Amino acid sequence: MGEMVKINALGEDALFPAYMATPSDNAKAAIIVIPEIFGVNAGIRQKCDKLAADGYLAVAPDIFWRFAPGVELNPDIEAELQEAFSYFGQYDADDGVKDIEAVVRAIRGGLAGKLPVQKVGCVGYCLGGRLAYMAAARTDISASVGYYGVMIDQMLNESHAIANPLMLHIPTADHFVGSEAQAAIHAGLDSHPKVTLYDYEGLDHGFATELGDRRDDAGAKLADSRSAAFFTEHLS
Repeated sequence: MGEMVKINALGEDALFPAYMATPSDNAKAAIIVIPEIFGVNAGIRQKCDKLAADGYLAVAPDIFWRFAPGVELNPDIEAELQEAFSYFGQYDADDGVKDIEAVVRAIRGGLAGKLPVQKVGCVGYCLGGRLAYMAAARTDISASVGYYGVMIDQMLNESHAIANPLMLHIPTADHFVGSEAQAAIHAGLDSHPKVTLYDYEGLDHGFATELGDRRDDAGAKLADSRSAAFFTEHLS
């Protein structure tokens, strides 16, 4: 169902890779799947494949392509977790938003010979959740979903620019996004007409991962069902 494709970087003479999963019929819309700090690993590819089975063209860009192309890491292995943290420290999220915009343009122009798709959403996890928020504020993406996005509390000054729907999933026991940050996110976004926030009591960062020890099955299924309904509403 999936294949690797190349996308033209914006403002750079470069191509970057992405995993693309294609539905069996014409795509009803497209969804960009923005990875955590662990690269386009098996779990991210599985998320793309599930979206393709639901009728979406799903594309997961390699967000670390500038300095660690093709990396795939397992957060349940301590050495690989620490490697991922080092990449996070090198990463420029402003470049990440440009890459998302490049994927949007590629999809709307007909990525890898596919029919152009105009309705494009995104869903991101961890660092990808932050990028989903940034994409909602800085691009014309049709709808965005973020799971346990990091550092959003430090970017609330951009919320005025969110013009299309955004949903954020917030686990209350997130050890990377503490209670003060969560409170700031609620204070800054609860009244925003384009933003929907959901809290997940007692769940931790990574609860909606497809694979591994961090997954909470009940919480993941609840959040994913909300995301599915959100995309059905806003990408139709």
